[in-house]
Amino acid sequence: MPLFRIIRRRIRIDAFGRIVRRVRRYSRRTRRPASLTSRRAFTLHKESARAIAHARLEHFARFYAALIPPHTFTYRRVSIRNQRTRWGSCSRRGNLNFSYKLALLPPQLADYLIVHELCHLGQFNHSPAFWALVELAIPDYRVRRDELKNWRESKLV
Repeated sequence: MPLFRIIRRRIRIDAFGRIVRRVRRYSRRTRRPASLTSRRAFTLHKESARAIAHARLEHFARFYAALIPPHTFTYRRVSIRNQRTRWGSCSRRGNLNFSYKLALLPPQLADYLIVHELCHLGQFNHSPAFWALVELAIPDYRVRRDELKNWRESKLV
């Protein structure tokens, strides 16, 4: 969808009784298409990211099921996407989304990312209770979180 302008007109009456027409202009933001290299990398790594995500989700779901009631950490669907700014996300419906770049991360960072999103099924926020859940599976989550924040895409390609 191309970038286009929408013009919204408002009519009002000023203090002298004259009709004043205000025109507000704003641009509608659209998503930029992914670059060709990004699309190629996505198609190349999508299935391996899906396999890693499913395997590690099963492992950590079993881990949490032994500690906490199992219905808390049941997820519905796992999607692998070509996201620019997010490593992963979790919806209220229990759908987990991960970037294809999950397949290119070191295993300890991939585990942190998967545990982080899985714990959102138990706590849908970043409260101390959420971080306590993450800490059950990954005691050094702070180090891994900082490492993931500093991770550069140039290391992935």
